[in-house]
Amino acid sequence: MTVINVDRSHDISQPLEKLSPDETLKANSDQLRGTIAAGLEAELTAAVPGTDIKLMKFHGVYQQDDRDIRDERRRQKLEPAYRFMARVRLPGGVLSPSQWLKLDELGRAYAGDTLRLTTRQTFQLHRVHKKNLRAVMQGLRDVLLDTRAACGDDSRGVMASINPQLSALHAEIYALAKKASDHAIPKTGAYREIWYGEERVATKGPEEPLYGKTYMPRKFKIGFVIPPINDIDVYAQDLGFIAIVEGKKLKGFNIAIGGGMGRTDNAPKTYPRLATVIGFIPKDKVIETCDATMEVQRDYGDRADRSHARFKYTIDDKGVNFIKAEIESRLGFSLQPAKPYNFTSNGDAIGWQKGEDGREHFTLLIENGRVSNFADIKLFDGLREIARVHKGMFRVTPNQNLIIADIEAGDRPAIEGLLNEYGLDRLNAGSGLRLNAMACVALPTCGLAMAESERYLPTLIGKIETILAEHGLTDEPITIRMTGCPNGCARPYIAEIALTGRAPGKYNLYLGGGFHGQRLNKMVLENVGEPAILDHLAMVIGHFAKERQPDERFGDFAIRAGYVAEVKEGRYFND
Repeated sequence: MTVINVDRSHDISQPLEKLSPDETLKANSDQLRGTIAAGLEAELTAAVPGTDIKLMKFHGVYQQDDRDIRDERRRQKLEPAYRFMARVRLPGGVLSPSQWLKLDELGRAYAGDTLRLTTRQTFQLHRVHKKNLRAVMQGLRDVLLDTRAACGDDSRGVMASINPQLSALHAEIYALAKKASDHAIPKTGAYREIWYGEERVATKGPEEPLYGKTYMPRKFKIGFVIPPINDIDVYAQDLGFIAIVEGKKLKGFNIAIGGGMGRTDNAPKTYPRLATVIGFIPKDKVIETCDATMEVQRDYGDRADRSHARFKYTIDDKGVNFIKAEIESRLGFSLQPAKPYNFTSNGDAIGWQKGEDGREHFTLLIENGRVSNFADIKLFDGLREIARVHKGMFRVTPNQNLIIADIEAGDRPAIEGLLNEYGLDRLNAGSGLRLNAMACVALPTCGLAMAESERYLPTLIGKIETILAEHGLTDEPITIRMTGCPNGCARPYIAEIALTGRAPGKYNLYLGGGFHGQRLNKMVLENVGEPAILDHLAMVIGHFAKERQPDERFGDFAIRAGYVAEVKEGRYFND
């Protein structure tokens, strides 16, 4: 391969006086230690005082409060009902039955009898009291889990495609995702010292060889995908690895850079962006590519304006060719031309499937990722009983669903019996729209939420299902995603139908995203309530039912019929 040389004689550092406060905080944090330990012991408040709550994100912990009772507590002159969310680091979404049982135990003891599966294939425990955080962390350690780098300006949880039918390939991709995750997490001893009570150990060299004292400018997301299913939404990743397979053998990966869904309301300089495919690497160059790409973003990312600090903005500011050359220079070789590939969907195959190795897998719809006991379906209890007898693995999908995986044929009747006993088999009976829906948590725990999401989307879907049924489209797969704010945690800007919260009961409505995540959507209604949303969808759905072409997707029809203009570049977003 040709070696690329890039002149780095220019100064890529930024003057200290221009750094954002978060950069100064990181630089002075003693590698993420801060005064977190002391804050956990502060008895006069349920919060962690000061700015340490920002450092705690690197430890996988968010400070939140119950916004349903915030006003009431203010009137009573009480501080907000502070609690914490802990996010587990779970590369590729794979966990064992013993790990599930530990999470079940922690959820019942400390997180309000619930768990939540996220859109990045992991678990969140909400409503944890400050006094119980160490117990949660140490409980996770008992089953070889942790929350390191599940949040913060670092490499977030690494995603990996899940296709139960491709047993050997999935295992190989998962192993690479786990290796990348273990490699890219911060190396500081702060986590062990604060949460496990270990003594500080001196290091010979820098404590953070990759990250330095200021870590990344913003979060950095990595994912591995296996065509033709784009379940991880690879174009929404900062660094995406698209598997190139020949004869069931993994040859390497096309590299996609610069994806990201986040945007800020009324800030036109912020926008979602689809990742750009820049070339191909052999499969043995994954870790080097992670390092090289993260180094480029570390050195060139905007550290003065956090709203402009994601990798997508670095790429658009510097140019794709410049960034590609920088990556190649650090790799020491040129990327090969990208190989052909094709995506057909980004959803999950719900129900039973058989893998190439003969083992069976059951994909269970977990609506909006919420694992709890409901009035008619004891989901939390049922999954605990399944974990007690299951001999295979569990896999959290990128669509917030759960696969009870690797079931031997002789063990299927026992699993089926428990699914039926606890009513879990009824969860998969939803419409094509419900089976392809996602929502973020939003209210009452997320501090950024402007409107409901998880608690509201199932109700709204029920009303849209009535419209679909009138036109014989109940089983039509259509992607719909909702977030409580414009930040995009449920990856709404690539859905065929999307809603982002603007105020209580008010949303922006978007149409025209690609069915397999290949195209951004566009806003068609701004700051509207449910009646306007349903009226507009009824009009488009009715037209779709009458004039769709064979096999035409809803998002494609919305563009062809003129309801929304196509976003052709996949880069810039303007309302």
